[in-house]
Amino acid sequence: MPDFDAMRAHMVACQVRPANVSDPRLLAAMARIPRERFVPETLRAAAYVDDNIELAPGRWLMAPAAFARLAAGAPVRETDAVLDIGCATGYSTAVLGSMAAAAIGVESNPEFAARASDLLAELGVDNAVAVDRPLREGYPEQAPYDVIVLGGAVETVPDALFAQLAEGGRLAAIERRRGVSGASRAGKAARWIKTGGAVSRRPLFDAAAAPLPGFERSAGFVF
Repeated sequence: MPDFDAMRAHMVACQVRPANVSDPRLLAAMARIPRERFVPETLRAAAYVDDNIELAPGRWLMAPAAFARLAAGAPVRETDAVLDIGCATGYSTAVLGSMAAAAIGVESNPEFAARASDLLAELGVDNAVAVDRPLREGYPEQAPYDVIVLGGAVETVPDALFAQLAEGGRLAAIERRRGVSGASRAGKAARWIKTGGAVSRRPLFDAAAAPLPGFERSAGFVF
């Protein structure tokens, strides 16, 4: 049986901290939450490698360091309401919920959403829930949110998600570069902030993350 506690501590010390992540609440959450519970049993030994993990065809758990940098780039405060887009089996929602006042994970795969709900309850993350919804729609019923995090690389961020940001709210995502193939695609993490009803963008860091489905740009006219 792998020593998951030791693996978790190694992940934080050797992957997350060296990625310039210093938020003590984020480090504590990632050191405490059992990431191995959120992947299939056959993949638990690989739960703490610094790479994306394929949970199902086309769906991935983001690498620990990339996720930590994205969450830190938001950042998340103790009083925040957080919307986690593409939460898969709920690991990111558990981490974000541990840092915030409340978190909602949105997942379009019904089996993943149900698994996320079960795991959040089992782990006692009682300020977080997972809902089965199309990812692009977010969850306007509980908007506005102080923080929105997209759990994968996207070509575009829909206006519907910006509309769900509170004044002063932050949206963190990895923008995928077009024309790059493979599961891990080069991109740029960015933070958007809503001020006076308008949204401004600030680049954060280069990043590689698997694509989040449903966020492709519409095809333009070809002449």
